[in-house]
Amino acid sequence: MLPPAIINSPRKDLQVNSERPKPISGDPQTAVPVSLSDSPQRWWLMALLFIAMIVCYMQRGTLSVAAPFMIKELNLSTSAMGILLSAFFWSYSLMQIPAGWLVDRYGVKWSYTLGFAFWSVASALTGFTHGLVSLIGLRIFLGLGQSVAFPASTRAVALWFRDNERGTVIACYLTGVRLGQALVAALGAFYLVKGRLKAFFLLTGIVPLLWTLFWYRFMSKWDTKPIPTKSKTEVGRFGKETSFFQVLRLLKQRSVLGIFLGFFAYDYTWFVYVSWLPGYLIMDRKFTVREMGIYSSIPYLAMSAIILVSGLLSDWLIRQGQSEIRVRKTFIILGLLIGCLIVPAGFVEDKLTAVSLLTISLCGLGICSPNTWSLTQAVCSKSIVGTVSGIQNFGGNLGGILAPALTGFIAHTTKSFSLALGLTGLILVSGILSYSFLISCRVDNP
Repeated sequence: MLPPAIINSPRKDLQVNSERPKPISGDPQTAVPVSLSDSPQRWWLMALLFIAMIVCYMQRGTLSVAAPFMIKELNLSTSAMGILLSAFFWSYSLMQIPAGWLVDRYGVKWSYTLGFAFWSVASALTGFTHGLVSLIGLRIFLGLGQSVAFPASTRAVALWFRDNERGTVIACYLTGVRLGQALVAALGAFYLVKGRLKAFFLLTGIVPLLWTLFWYRFMSKWDTKPIPTKSKTEVGRFGKETSFFQVLRLLKQRSVLGIFLGFFAYDYTWFVYVSWLPGYLIMDRKFTVREMGIYSSIPYLAMSAIILVSGLLSDWLIRQGQSEIRVRKTFIILGLLIGCLIVPAGFVEDKLTAVSLLTISLCGLGICSPNTWSLTQAVCSKSIVGTVSGIQNFGGNLGGILAPALTGFIAHTTKSFSLALGLTGLILVSGILSYSFLISCRVDNP
């Protein structure tokens, strides 16, 4: 009788489940992959993350698309709508660090499943309430649920994809973010022009719940241990024994501070677009509703293509032997510089020129987008990547709280969005400085 096949363990830094699989009976040469990172099924994981981000941002963007119609229906000012748009980020931002800690502690299977279901129901109910207070409450619930999305996605990539694949994978699911924005604008133009507000929110909220069935079934096979680690020593340093308050010490590290501040600048700009692009095109540039549907979709579609190119190119450069941290930072800084074109877009007279500049600006954000998350993974150990990603997204979404309300206030006060877009450019410059000078060393466990 032949001896059992010797099954080589995967690379130590990618190992998730240390149990050796048994060979299939009758075929001693066949081995079950030890980790999802060694299985071609990891590309199904990428597809699930991609679809989840489409849904996440489609549901998040429903209120932005419906804003011009709800302003009339509820007799709201642009300043009041800015507060309503920012309410999502009150809970979303504050939950980022706790959500990252929970994902690191309990795994991505349950955290993403429950969060997705909770936020989808909150989104669906938005079309059935008309009071300002109740709308704010539902946006807060939406933020609570969606706070898990990026920490869970980042942890999944860190655990189950190789280092020179993660730029591509992150680019793929971030493309889903932009496609979600484009899709909700197109759906809004179709439903809202006919006055079907309830149908719009119900369709975008309930149908996507099917995703949770596929996610839970797939991850039940692979997410079997809540805290994969490389050694017992690391378990003791960051495991179930680690309290939430202990991880706050990460904020003292220089690179974490750079990630926090830099992503604040990126996300402030991004949420100016997410919250106000449809309203800006209608109220400031005098586009029709149908034109708004087209011209608020095109920039996101262009950005999606750039995100994929950026992820593929950065990964290729790293495979050629370039320093990963240097490559990621270069792409981020270049992208933020191009993003500053949002400033002249607010001052040009021709509305199509303005849309062109806004499109190029968003493409600049697309260049840096996958590399912001990949850079976090490059400087962090896998055991804390969910937590640091939560810190990153917390900083970014403080911009999410500020950008909609401040932009709406400036537009209401000055009767124009030009000054608000100029301020956004200054914030982008501060982000360039943060990524350039603060992120330079590896992030250690707390």
